Amino acid sequence: MPALLQRPLLLAGLVLALALSGCEKPVQFTQAEPGEALSGGSTSVSKADHNAFSQPSANLSPLRRLDFSVGNSFFRNPWVIAPATTIARDGLGPLFNTNACQNCHIKDGRGHPPEPNAVTATSMLVRLSIPATTAEQAKIIEKLGVVPEPTYSGQLQDMANPGVAPEGKVRMGYTLSSVELADGSKIELRKPTLAITQLGYGPMHPDTMFSARIAPPMIGLGLLEAIAEPDILANADPDDSNGDGISGRPNQVWDDVRGKTVLGRFGWKAGQPNLNQQNAHAFAGDMGLTTSLLQHDDCTAAQVDCLAAPNGGEPEVSDKLLGSILFYSRNLAVPVRRDVDSPQVLKGKNLFYQAQCNACHVEKFTTAADAAEPELANQAVRPFTDLLLHDMGPGLSDNRPEFAATAQEWRTPPLWGIGLTQAVNGHTQFLHDGRARNLLEAIAWHGGEAEAAKQRVFAFNAEERKALLAFLNSL
Repeated sequence: MPALLQRPLLLAGLVLALALSGCEKPVQFTQAEPGEALSGGSTSVSKADHNAFSQPSANLSPLRRLDFSVGNSFFRNPWVIAPATTIARDGLGPLFNTNACQNCHIKDGRGHPPEPNAVTATSMLVRLSIPATTAEQAKIIEKLGVVPEPTYSGQLQDMANPGVAPEGKVRMGYTLSSVELADGSKIELRKPTLAITQLGYGPMHPDTMFSARIAPPMIGLGLLEAIAEPDILANADPDDSNGDGISGRPNQVWDDVRGKTVLGRFGWKAGQPNLNQQNAHAFAGDMGLTTSLLQHDDCTAAQVDCLAAPNGGEPEVSDKLLGSILFYSRNLAVPVRRDVDSPQVLKGKNLFYQAQCNACHVEKFTTAADAAEPELANQAVRPFTDLLLHDMGPGLSDNRPEFAATAQEWRTPPLWGIGLTQAVNGHTQFLHDGRARNLLEAIAWHGGEAEAAKQRVFAFNAEERKALLAFLNSL
């Protein structure tokens, strides 16, 4: 090959090599992109007050809004003990955590850990399981993801109907520590200490594993369900083949209806495959209500009074009612972003990408054309999640695996709406157990695959950190 032809090719190869090595100049956002404020595409709503997370998809027709209102009614109003004259809403318990969906997902938003003087945990659950030591238990994990604790099953229920003993009481304590940033600033962190007291049915298995989890926001769930599976798997890199330190992988979970293992999308460890199954498991675990998917109360052999209690029908939640809740949960809209053209917010976005937070908090997807609801189809959305599992390091480990997820792995939580947490819920407690009291604390808990990104944020000066937080609060 002539030398004059070789030189351009060598230069082109050098440019490509630099690009592949990550040495190219980071993308710089100087203005908002078209449609950037519409995090949920045409389903997005213009609301930023305490009702911001409770709005129907903006593109629902008037008739479909009536269907949304029906689901809203069953989501908000309490269930009662059977037998009762309120036959459409009886069957609560015998063991439960709350009597209404809204009590956990407060204003359709984020839960919080119990306060020191709280009677019940309400919007925080404690999941229970034991290690699998037999072939039979390994088969249980295939369908349930865990082996439930023998006496108390898979979730501690701290409330009960009259005549039935609650399973126990949940208390949270904290150990304080601090981390220092590059500029000498310090962040105080609190590590939670979980205590289960007043056990109603004797001691737990000595190897019981516990996972405290606050209720996540309900917005945009239908859009996440509508993202095509290949688009999610395209971001998976379980062997870190590109060497960027990020090795997201999908959870593989059991689909109760299809009777096989499929991609997990919902829950803190992506332990549920779809919203209908997520809702059915919440009815069963949180309120002691049966559905056609889960036809028995969550009572163990040791809980005799629970087993003998009357029910509210078979099932207690009809398929029609379950469908109403499903429609409602699919169509809780994502609020539009604020201040997307603000210079500080744009600076914060550049820093977000510079720190490579977007490696896990993937900004953009387009929902599938065959989405379960037509309003959710073909939507350009910005959830800032890849819906994959990532190892977040020992600091965030709950010491409890779930399906394919290890104790240190968590699904990347969506960031849309995170800046409205204070407006909707009156607090800013983040992460799976609410330990972080603000966004900077949440970042400081990142480890494992996110350690490098965290250290880049720690290297920012005070003005840069303020810009990054302004960007996050604009979401």
